[in-house]
Amino acid sequence: MLSDLMLRMLNPVTDDMFDTMMTEPYANNPFLMMTIMEKMTMRAIAEAGMRAQTGQALSRPIGSPLRSSPWEKLLLNPRQLFELPTEDEHKIEMKVTIGPRAKKPLIIDIPIMITGMSYGGSLSLTMKEALAKGASKANTATNTGESAVSREERDAAKFLIGQYNRGGWLNDPQQLKKLDAIEVQLGQGAWGGAVASTMDSSKMDDHLRELWKVKPGETTGKKARFPKVNTPQDIISLVNSLKEKYDVPVGIKIAGTHFMEKELEIIAQTKADFITIDGQEGGTAASAPTLEDDLGLPTLFTIARTVDWLKKQGLRDRFTIIGAGGLRTPGEFLKALALGADAVYIGSIALIATMQSQMTKALPQSPAPQLALYDGKFKEEFDPEEGSQHLANFLKSCSAEMVMALQAMGKSSVRQLGREDLVSIDQGLAKALHVGYVGEAKTSEGFMPLAAR
Repeated sequence: MLSDLMLRMLNPVTDDMFDTMMTEPYANNPFLMMTIMEKMTMRAIAEAGMRAQTGQALSRPIGSPLRSSPWEKLLLNPRQLFELPTEDEHKIEMKVTIGPRAKKPLIIDIPIMITGMSYGGSLSLTMKEALAKGASKANTATNTGESAVSREERDAAKFLIGQYNRGGWLNDPQQLKKLDAIEVQLGQGAWGGAVASTMDSSKMDDHLRELWKVKPGETTGKKARFPKVNTPQDIISLVNSLKEKYDVPVGIKIAGTHFMEKELEIIAQTKADFITIDGQEGGTAASAPTLEDDLGLPTLFTIARTVDWLKKQGLRDRFTIIGAGGLRTPGEFLKALALGADAVYIGSIALIATMQSQMTKALPQSPAPQLALYDGKFKEEFDPEEGSQHLANFLKSCSAEMVMALQAMGKSSVRQLGREDLVSIDQGLAKALHVGYVGEAKTSEGFMPLAAR
């Protein structure tokens, strides 16, 4: 009865709206808003309103919604007859070594690691603990991000990579000696490279102020450059100095750029053990939309061009390559490895897996990241133990699917992946990546029966 009454009340209203939409000239027709939204996009309209409200640069969590890496145009090649699938999937090796030439190389069970997401600058302490515990349960590494080494994260992490950062929060020997690898953070995909940012102590709690050594009333932040690093030679000297002082692997992280090869020329002159390359689709807790959407190089091409240049220079074996930037699925991880990366970092998708069903604690009144961010409204309601188990499950699930694909491809180790295992449905992409094209035969050799071989 109530529903019938509601329909009777709404019917004349909807009739009037429909009549207006179908008869009024466009300039006076509410439907015009639909064409405006189609032309401008809802995101551009919303961001225009935010800019008009504050007059300040926007700060958008998670990273760019744009996806420029055409992972879906690449397929992996199974083997069935001329080469057989791997007989025993349990014997497929997934271990990866980061910095095999270091005195203390980092060995992880799966080629998937948790990327740098900082405590304080990005995430809450409980979320960092959950990420560390989840990674540890899967016997892989997590990364401090641009922050200091907290006791909580160090205790929770079996393997901890620390970012030597432009804020200086982790750059003293007391902290560096606690790490399993050191990553010199020179740029980030979602930040368009290296950009300065500040944080007022009033937005920090006592724990973070003590960890970052910031006094009440002070302002801290990161610079676009490291202090006293003003030339490429200064960067080389910085990396080599760290390498001489510490036995763990030392690496460099940079954002993807069309100047990739010029950047690699500098890295090649260092004694670094690994290179982390972060594509344009990478995530962040907060960055300007222009930096996220309009600067950088897509992850797929960042990985491919890095590997190609190193091979051309005869330097590929010197460096472990870690690919990062918007990678989401086991299939994308495998494709990144087939392009030449040794391991991958994941961030945004790891957060989604860690929050899993707990996202309902924030939704629908607030977006789910409010559960994870340092200043998140619902961070106190997040259960890190539950989150860590969900992350561990996600990592184990991804690894299991990757093993299945490797079995179909006839591999006994993830390290055997190469570009011969890829084919593209796009001819231009196939040419750029030096992989097969689906419209062309794999080989032009004539048929020869097995008995005649």
